[in-house]
Amino acid sequence: MNSPMSRENYAKLIGQELGVSEWRTIDQKQIDAFAETTGDHQFIHVDPERAKRETPFGGTIAHGFLSLSVLSAMSYAAVPTLEGAIMSINYGFDKIRFLTPVRAGKRVRARFVLSEVMMKSPIELLARTNTTLEIDGEQKPALVAEWLGMHFFSN
Repeated sequence: MNSPMSRENYAKLIGQELGVSEWRTIDQKQIDAFAETTGDHQFIHVDPERAKRETPFGGTIAHGFLSLSVLSAMSYAAVPTLEGAIMSINYGFDKIRFLTPVRAGKRVRARFVLSEVMMKSPIELLARTNTTLEIDGEQKPALVAEWLGMHFFSN
């Protein structure tokens, strides 16, 4: 975990990489659990034999939203926290593109580049982070996204 950073120093990082996460494997067990949670049981995710026979992927792939959801955990260790923040929430995405499927058993990691910091009020800071989920051994990333986070401070 990074040590907390002042809002002023954080804003000076616009255009810079905030951090890169550790590699994380997305395995079939995790894909199956995500399918159970979301009700998305499409064969390309949950039937390794059929996916091997009928898709160009050579087996099952992670749901796009599973690939997106691992970003939260990856950001905790890679992105600095802000001094005085009492909480931070996911504010959404302005753009998400799923570029390469994550095949079951592949490792992924995330890169975070700060692109904008805006004080919405004296106690609310909105940060835009250009986020890339890379796949180990692949040229193209799994996804790219403009991720918004809202950080709240006490009066």
